[in-house]
Amino acid sequence: MATASSPRALTDGPAVGAEFGRRQVHAVAACYFVASFAALGLPPFLTEILPGLGDATARWAGLLYVVPTVFGALGAPLWGRAADRYGRKRLLLRAQLGLAVSFLLAGWADSLGAFTAALVLQGILGGTFAASNGFLAAALTGPSLSRALTLMQGAARAALVLAPIAVGSLAPWISPHRQYALLAVLPLAAAAMLALLPEPGAEPAEAAVTGRQDAEGPLTPLTALYAFEFAFVFSTVISFPYLIALIEDRIPGVSPVASGALFALPHLCYLLFAMRVHRLFERRPGPGIAAGFALVALGLAGHGAADSLPAFVGVRLLLGAGLTLGLVSLSVLAADCAKGRPPGGMFGSLELVSKGGAVAAGLAAAAGSSLFGPSAPVLTGTVIALVALIAAALPATFRR
Repeated sequence: MATASSPRALTDGPAVGAEFGRRQVHAVAACYFVASFAALGLPPFLTEILPGLGDATARWAGLLYVVPTVFGALGAPLWGRAADRYGRKRLLLRAQLGLAVSFLLAGWADSLGAFTAALVLQGILGGTFAASNGFLAAALTGPSLSRALTLMQGAARAALVLAPIAVGSLAPWISPHRQYALLAVLPLAAAAMLALLPEPGAEPAEAAVTGRQDAEGPLTPLTALYAFEFAFVFSTVISFPYLIALIEDRIPGVSPVASGALFALPHLCYLLFAMRVHRLFERRPGPGIAAGFALVALGLAGHGAADSLPAFVGVRLLLGAGLTLGLVSLSVLAADCAKGRPPGGMFGSLELVSKGGAVAAGLAAAAGSSLFGPSAPVLTGTVIALVALIAAALPATFRR
């Protein structure tokens, strides 16, 4: 993805920080990528970690899976406002160091209570995605910012695909539990790299009081951004927890490699096509959001009917197209909404909404699967995506 934009492309348009260009944007994205490895790669192995901490049947795995997300959501708006007041670079460094501390504590925890406390701290002290986006929004505006946000989503997708593979590969030598402590070195390395970057934007205290003064015209309302962010995260994430069970139910004897590849396919679509999609929708996020929800609805509905490997490949590609269109267009809308606003507070609130959608999706998936079987989550996601599609298609939705 880094090669999809020219050096000029990421720095065109108005920017607050003159020293902040393509290399700095890529450095922030790289730091988020490496810091996300433990956060995204180790939770799938909770069923292997918990028996060693006294939970023999790993019955707390589902709850602990969402603990960092819940506490991260609660802390994000507070940390965002603090970034506007005290400095975005300082608070981004705090987030990386907070992850390192929580990973070390999790890796050396010797009881279920201590491990749970470390996961709570991971949520409270982390928040690297919102902090990184607020950092970027203080230095860039318009298409430059939306490209940077698209790149950040690419870093998240890449970590989501690669981190579980890396953790599984290390498991024969180091248990997933102890890998928490080992992988703490990654956010520490990210913090060291970020320390070399310039502080972006206006003076923090002034920005917190007056907001960004470089925007022209009325502020873009946040209602549509928050509503569509919640609906999009909910409708896409709800298919994650029980996808492997659904594939195994529909295709008996399918190999774990094939199941893992099907899980990763939508995220690979994003990595391959996000920047191309951005060029098409950087001036019109509304149609992109509507098209994204339409494709997500089609893809999820197809999951409910797929009964062969080629069919699952097809519906996963449909979902990947919707994922790419939706995430890119939401990044464009977020960049538009950031004009004239202190970015830390806005992206902190957006993180609260996004994580809230993920938690709601996880709870809905668990309830639906237990009551109606593994196809229930994808059907629920289809309904939510269709409702959001209708809202996105209304002419008045994106008017200021």
